[in-house]
Amino acid sequence: MEIWTELDSVVTAVGDHIVLRRRGALFDIRFNGWELMSNHDPRSEIALARTVCRHLGGAEPRILIGGLGMGYTLRAALDAVGPRARILVCELLPEIVAWNRDILAPLAGHPLADSRVSVGTGSVVEVIAAEPGGFDAILLDTDNGPDYVVHEPNHALYSSEGIARIARALASGGVAGLWSATRSEAFEANLAASALPWRRERVSLGEPGQEPFHMVYLIGAPVG
Repeated sequence: MEIWTELDSVVTAVGDHIVLRRRGALFDIRFNGWELMSNHDPRSEIALARTVCRHLGGAEPRILIGGLGMGYTLRAALDAVGPRARILVCELLPEIVAWNRDILAPLAGHPLADSRVSVGTGSVVEVIAAEPGGFDAILLDTDNGPDYVVHEPNHALYSSEGIARIARALASGGVAGLWSATRSEAFEANLAASALPWRRERVSLGEPGQEPFHMVYLIGAPVG
């Protein structure tokens, strides 16, 4: 069996350790020893973008993607929208952006090279708070979901206040989608208390109807 090879690593200003590894055709990124993302099975990341984008109307949607990952959500969004769409990707770690422009770029077909895409590094929480009504769609693939937050400030995304901020950042008729590795009853309780329309979709990663599976949460007017 091939062993993992470390391709690059970085220690952030607050002491977090991020490592990019490869084993054959498999890549993963680890955050303080935990797997944050890999290209093993991107079906649920792709489903996140496709599910949200099919609710979009108009020729010039503005889309915010929080969390670049390995580019699969971005690629699926690009494939689902027209030539006048504009997509802002907000990625916390500049190293992940650099890796996606270099060694990881072929995995999802070089999505950062698309002229419809702009990239910002920093907190997506701040972008959401700063642009009320600014986006027709918001796609969040941060951490490993509401119950497995690796970047502490992102807890705010899944709180009652965070859900309200996401809703305010949507244009009229807009929709938000949030990826989660598992079902989160705590997050669902916050969604139910918000009085916003929402639903949960399960994305199977095995044979149809079998585990394992990931979750996509949808919030907004078109999802009822």
